[in-house]
Formats: sequence, C-alpha cells, structure tokens
Amino acid sequence: VCLFPTAANVLEEDSMEQDVESPVTIHQPKLPKQAREDLPKHLSKECAKRKIQRYVRKDGKCNVHHGNVRETYRYLTDIFTTLVDLKWRFNLLIFVMVYTVTWLFFGMIWWLIAYMRGDMDHIGDSTWTPCVSNLNGFVSAFLFSIETETTIGYGYRVITDKCPEGIILLLVQSVLGSIVNAFMVGCMFVKISQPKKRAETLVFSTNAVISMRDGKLCLMFRVGDLRNSHIVEASIRAKLIKSKQTKEGEFIPLNQTDINVGYYTGDDRLFLVSPLIISHEINQQSPFWEISKAQLPKEELEIVVILEGMVEATGMTCQARSSYITSEILWGYRFTPVLTLEDGFYEVDYNSFHETYETNTPVYSAKELAEMASRAELPLTWSVSSKLDQHAELETEEEEKNQEDQNERNGDVANLESESKV
Repeated sequence: VCLFPTAANVLEEDSMEQDVESPVTIHQPKLPKQAREDLPKHLSKECAKRKIQRYVRKDGKCNVHHGNVRETYRYLTDIFTTLVDLKWRFNLLIFVMVYTVTWLFFGMIWWLIAYMRGDMDHIGDSTWTPCVSNLNGFVSAFLFSIETETTIGYGYRVITDKCPEGIILLLVQSVLGSIVNAFMVGCMFVKISQPKKRAETLVFSTNAVISMRDGKLCLMFRVGDLRNSHIVEASIRAKLIKSKQTKEGEFIPLNQTDINVGYYTGDDRLFLVSPLIISHEINQQSPFWEISKAQLPKEELEIVVILEGMVEATGMTCQARSSYITSEILWGYRFTPVLTLEDGFYEVDYNSFHETYETNTPVYSAKELAEMASRAELPLTWSVSSKLDQHAELETEEEEKNQEDQNERNGDVANLESESKV
C-alpha cells in the first residue's frame, strides 16, 4: 500500500529551504516505513491508482493492530474490561473454567478435611460424627462443594456442628462463591447487553457526494436507522485522516482534522427518525477548500464519520462508524430521495438509500469558485457606484438651478414692489 509516496522528497526539500544562518541544526526525523520509501517518479501514478489502506473499515472496525506492548500487566489490572472485550468463545470458556476450578478446589479441601479427621475410616459407623454427613469420597466432596457454592441444598450431604474447620470453610466458600457469581454474571450481563449489535442497524451511505446546495459547494453523506426504536441524543462527527508535513519537518502519517458538519449551528444534533443527509459546507475553514474535481482522485485521504447516541431501550451509549476514501467520493452527484408521503404516514424506501444521480456541478474547487464570483461582482459594484455618483451630481445641479430660479423670481417681485411705491 502506498500511503505516503513523496514524504521523503518533501522532507529533503524542506531541509534545503531551512535558514542557513540558523545556529540550530535540524536533523531529519526517523519516519515510518511507508514514509521512508522513496519511490521513483514514474511509479507515483501507479501508486495513486492503488487502493488506499483504510484507517477505519466500512463496517466501523478500526484497522489498527497494537504490537510490541510490553506492559501487559495493565490488562490484568483491568480484568473486568479485559474479559468483556474478549471474544464470545473465550468468554464462555473462562466462565466455565472459573466455576469448575472453584468447585474442584473447595471439593478437594472438603475431602482433605474428611480424610484427616478419619471420616473415611468410619463410613457407615452410626456412632461416629463426621464433618459432613454421607461424604464417602472425592466425588461426593465435589458434589457437596457444588451444592454449597450454588446453594442448591439437596439435603442428603450436610455439615455437622462437630467440625469447626468445616464451619470456617463453609463461610469462606459462601463468601468467595458470591464474589465469583457477582463477577462472572456481571461480566456476562455486560457482554450480552453491549450495544455493539445495535450499531449494526445504523447504516451509512456507500458513497459520499460533492455537489451544490444553496449556491455553495458541499460534501454530503447519508445516515439512517433501520429500527423503530430511536437513538436518543444522536450526534454526528467527521474526521479527515490524511498525511501531513509540518513546517518544522515533522511527518504525521495519520493526522486527524475535524470536518464541520454543523457544530456551530447545531445541525450535528440529529433527530434520526428517517434517513438524513449530513452536509459539510466547503468554505475557507474546510480542508477541501482547494480541492477540485480533477485533483480529488489524486488525494490520499479518508473521511471517518462517527454517529453516537443512547439506545432508547437500554439507555446505553452506542457508536457507529464508517469511512469514505477518495474513490468513494462522487463529484457532481446527489442522493435519491427515499421519503414519500403515503396515506397518513411517511414511508422510507431503503432500496434507494445508497442510490445517487448526477447533477450539474462545477468542476472547480470552492476557492476557485469564490475567486470567480468575486471577479464577476467587481464590475457590477463599480457600475452601481458610478451611477450613484452621477445621480448625486444631477440632483446637485438641479438643486442649484432651482435656487437660481427662485432668486430670480424674488428679485423680480422686489422690483415690482419698489415701482409701485414710487
């Protein structure tokens, strides 16, 4: 997989562009294997055509494996979470083994007490008071251990009051048995009630699309819930996973950048009753600001979308994830409507959930569209201002003419009055 083919070249160029007069010597950092591979230029096109290694798979599972973990004792300190995270076959195996080992352990102790007190030598002797009645071997001791820990109480094998060590062992096994029951039953209950399967009914569209919405270029994808029970307080987030080269020469192979899907407007809070189209406006703060249709297939990026909320039935937090790589982002498409109004209700057609149709969308990036729009508005602005100035000048001239006419009329009236007086 060719994740970062030009990382080493970028590092070399950045190191050559460093200030020569700087007293600090900048050493080239040790990069990961993918970044150290300096591929020839003629292989760059072939590398771009290869499938990008996913960070999160389409089913929501993270494609990351932890290796060389030396502090394995940390898993034992959090044994409860470790058991819950295990696969079902290992969890059931540990569940059976824990109970079996505790029954065998205490059964062995009951048998040792009976053997050391000599109960085995007085089997059938009515004058002898054993520690446990009707305990005649290891198998019967094992059965008594099961009856004691599980509080079954068949009534055939019972402890007598002539055995203080047996009374102490009975108390110890009862307390430890309760702890084992609480731990293992609690572990199984949490394992069963985990909301991971609830996330299976939260679906994401197979592809994401880029098209115009309200005169702005937007990146969109669709989410839906297949169940009638809703996700309470549902919220959506999106992350851009892409390699990054810092100005200091640091190489970040899987840099995470937030993609705004309505955080400031509250649109990231969803009322997920019917499928919704999540929209990200490509503006100056967007990482897709300078990406055009021709440049999109050349980008090595991945969009991870995360849908969170509480399960209405259990109140537990549920999280569903999916991802989109560049080959799954369709430029110039929109989603097919799936909601129709029937007689007294709305119906959702999930057969068209992943379908898209082509629409008229410019092939330029959002930055280029903004520049073209600004250039188109400049002459209009100049013409409007010039017309306003001309209109103001005409109004001023008309006011001056009116004032002169008024002055002339006033002068004629004054002359007439003076002549009449004479």
